[in-house]
Amino acid sequence: MEKTKEGFGSRIGFILAAAGSAVGLGNIWRFPYLAAKYGGGIFLLVYFILVCTFGFSLMITEIALGRKTGKSVIGAYKTADKRFGFLGILAALVPFIITPYYCVIGGWVLKYLTLFVTGSGTVAADQGDYFSSFIGSSSGTTWFFVIFAALTALVVIFGVEKGIEKISKFLMPVLIVLTIGIAIYTMTIPGALDGVKYYLLPNFEGFTFTMFLKTLAAALGQLFYSLSIAMGIMVTYGSYMRKEDALEKSVRQIEIFDTGVAFLAGLIIVPAVFAFSGGDAAALNAGPSLMFITLPNVFASMKGGQIVGAAFFILVALAALTSSISLLETIVSIVMEKFKLKRITSTIICVVAVFLLGMTSVLGYSAWSDFTIMGYQFLDFWDFISNNILMPIVALVTCILIGYFVKTKYVEDEVLVGEDKFNMRGLYRVMILVIAPICLIAILLTPFFVSL
Repeated sequence: MEKTKEGFGSRIGFILAAAGSAVGLGNIWRFPYLAAKYGGGIFLLVYFILVCTFGFSLMITEIALGRKTGKSVIGAYKTADKRFGFLGILAALVPFIITPYYCVIGGWVLKYLTLFVTGSGTVAADQGDYFSSFIGSSSGTTWFFVIFAALTALVVIFGVEKGIEKISKFLMPVLIVLTIGIAIYTMTIPGALDGVKYYLLPNFEGFTFTMFLKTLAAALGQLFYSLSIAMGIMVTYGSYMRKEDALEKSVRQIEIFDTGVAFLAGLIIVPAVFAFSGGDAAALNAGPSLMFITLPNVFASMKGGQIVGAAFFILVALAALTSSISLLETIVSIVMEKFKLKRITSTIICVVAVFLLGMTSVLGYSAWSDFTIMGYQFLDFWDFISNNILMPIVALVTCILIGYFVKTKYVEDEVLVGEDKFNMRGLYRVMILVIAPICLIAILLTPFFVSL
């Protein structure tokens, strides 16, 4: 007799776990600096529209595909259409590539959390010298990488209901309360309201059509990163979802959680940096260094900054952990299904693989810093391959599969299993058949056209 597949014990458990997957470093770190870089309110408007249309359509497709087939990402696509078995393999490659370097960055977050919790946060406020020194030391970075990966594995070992669902029910409310609390405090800082205006109000000065294309591409790229789309996670979590739970309503609630946290993260970071840089927009465009170089300097400059910094890095650590859990679970589910192994054995195998591949990112900034691939350090190369190439291709071919081979009815019928009607059926069809493929092709081609 076939063993009953694991599953979430409740609808709220599924929503919080999926929202936990979506809420990660992309929301707390990447979203604010992209919003600041691409016109503030303009980026917010474009992003919110894409979430409600493009993001909704792709997320409901992936969750429905997982629930309908009851299989991991490789098995799900093959079950939908044998000719698209390759798509499951492509989708599975994404978490295999992302999880190792994501755990490395999670280790960085743990290091900074340790500094602020122990009262040593001012050590990190040295204009980047501390951060460069830390990631340049493979021994120090490795320990925090291993600890973060071990914490992730521990949750996954306990399974879907006792591990992922239980920890999500605890972590997500804590994360949301922390986000709201820090955002409210940040906006009380003298000069912060100017940063709020910069963040919320559209800035059309010098905003050209080329800039619009870049903004659209950035917002679409952020959508993948933030909503955990095209990386097999939502297919995997969908396979654990109960048939009686409302799918369309669940997707909307996941989007609200995810986008709400991203928006609030912007209200934490943009006003704080704006206030303590004297309104210098360049400080907001620090990109990836914003969280590890710019913000520690901001916290060091503000009253009660040690406490706020500790709370902030607790928030970031929780967000990173919930996402890394979903990434590792996706890989583990594939290994369990493919090789018929137990969860503990599969998790150990996957964590060892994560450690081996993750060490390339660790050493890429230290012992192997002189070695690059296509001009990228190892971590940046893995990020480029997964986010800029594989994820758009997976999403595009998924649209082709659902829209033109198995037809949209394949997903629509699954949505109707737990609901009386599919309210957004018309929008869904238009997005999958026409608009989403065009947007995805634009993502793949925009870097080429923009460079001309």
